[in-house]
Amino acid sequence: MFENSNNKIKSVKARQILDSRGNPTVETEILTAAGRFIGAVPSGASTGAHEACELRDGDANRFGGAGVLTAVGAVNDVIASKIVGTDARDQKKIDDLMIGLDGTQNKSKLGANAICSVSMAVAKAGAGKDFVWRHVADLAQNEKPGLPKAGFNIINGGAHAGNELDVQEFMVVPQFEKFSENLRTASEVYHRLKSILGKKFGKPATNLGDEGGFAPSLKTPEEALSLIMEAISSSGNAKDNTKIIMDVASTQFFDNGTYKMHLGEFGAAQLADYYKKLAAQFPIIGFEDPFAEDDWGAWTAFKPEGVLVIGDDLLVTNPGRIKEAREKNACNAMILKINQIGSVSEGMEAARLAKSFGWKIVVSHRSGETNDDFIADFAVGIGAEFIKSGAPARGERLAKYNRLVRIEEELKL
Repeated sequence: MFENSNNKIKSVKARQILDSRGNPTVETEILTAAGRFIGAVPSGASTGAHEACELRDGDANRFGGAGVLTAVGAVNDVIASKIVGTDARDQKKIDDLMIGLDGTQNKSKLGANAICSVSMAVAKAGAGKDFVWRHVADLAQNEKPGLPKAGFNIINGGAHAGNELDVQEFMVVPQFEKFSENLRTASEVYHRLKSILGKKFGKPATNLGDEGGFAPSLKTPEEALSLIMEAISSSGNAKDNTKIIMDVASTQFFDNGTYKMHLGEFGAAQLADYYKKLAAQFPIIGFEDPFAEDDWGAWTAFKPEGVLVIGDDLLVTNPGRIKEAREKNACNAMILKINQIGSVSEGMEAARLAKSFGWKIVVSHRSGETNDDFIADFAVGIGAEFIKSGAPARGERLAKYNRLVRIEEELKL
């Protein structure tokens, strides 16, 4: 398909590295005439039941069974020889080849972590010396790549923290046009919140969760939201310029038809009313996973005015689940996590579907991250409206945000 030998894959090598939570993950390095290109795949703590399979070794004597040498071997012993000599710009051909080699519905033979690490490295190699976002935009046939707004996770709960907050993430979403201004605002609010928490609750309240947000000993969403509003106001930023998205991750506390929270037990209708009450009191523009991943009736009935209903565990970046959600009118926005589905091409297909439905797209990191900044270029290339990569702190989170600052310059905005 292509003729430029600079993009021909010369070698492929995977290795086991550690993610931001200290757990093993897969990194793949691809060599072309244009250089070396690395894709390091992240790992989630709060994962959906319908996600593609993250292959772990299960050897209790190494990393408590969480090693990924089997997935590394899948790259080095199975995938590598099949894609050496191919042109890295032919992303879909390579991704389809790997999916065919795996041959399962959920990538359980080779591992989605193996396939995804190769796919990300291929995307970078395909860009060569050009900007990765521009290459992604070409692949996505997107003529207007642009910068997303960001959801900065500043208070952690749920599976990301050791406190009693049921809600997993409280994100501030600054509304300025320039990404650099939004990053500045988030940083100011973050540091002001740290000061407020320290004064009110003592230094332990400024301990961090997995994604760099604070994990104070709070019990209710109202407490967290009120503290965030205080931080926004006292940092000199207006609430009109700083909105909030909550990632409830409600599958984590769903049990046999009931949502069992520290606040009490809720039926789906009661929980929906509670969300609407919060949205009326605070500048909330989105609820992510407000209901459990298979509680379709609750999703279908929830229609808060002017608020995004964002599917994550519900959709797991899977085109089949996305189509079902559209048929049931279950949401109007989606989380896009490349490693949930397992390849860049499939992530692009999910984005195309979401756009065709008029949904908003939130490209997302995972709680177990690496310093790989690919999702920043990916979000710009596909024209996502939002990106979430954790707090405006910690290197693995800032790698994505700082990359967006550079892309802002590259786009000459």
